[in-house]
Amino acid sequence: MDLHVRYEGDDDPEKCTARKLSRFDLAELHRSDRATPYGVVLNPHAERALSPADRDAAEHALVALDCSWESAGEKQFTIDGDHRALPYLVAANPVNFGRPMQLNTVEAFAAALVILGETAQAEQILSKFTWGETFLELNEEPLRRYSECADSEEVVAIQQEYLDR
Repeated sequence: MDLHVRYEGDDDPEKCTARKLSRFDLAELHRSDRATPYGVVLNPHAERALSPADRDAAEHALVALDCSWESAGEKQFTIDGDHRALPYLVAANPVNFGRPMQLNTVEAFAAALVILGETAQAEQILSKFTWGETFLELNEEPLRRYSECADSEEVVAIQQEYLDR
């Protein structure tokens, strides 16, 4: 699956997972909305949750916005595509370890890839980070459950179980 990043460049370049993925030719960075290809856009403000039903749409491209959490407001997500939110997951990266819904770019891509049935690609991109395997371990159960859902409604129902804990 092709990974594309609408890259803002406002994070610390040393900690930027999108830049590292690009250096390994695992993702392509784009500096404008117009240059970013149409596909499934990972957007925390989207009305629908990502589910295996989005697999065909994601075949074109899987797109993430790489910017600081401070500037990741709804207005930032003006990229053309099918916008989908990732369900409840916990970050494993050193900056946000253990925080729910505070994933960095590579974690968002990896989660989406697992949900869409591309676990090997998720493992490949996470292998470039010392903490990458920890992300899959921390989220093993929810990712497995989300990947077995038929649609967004089922994903949201499972997510609610984790939120109610």
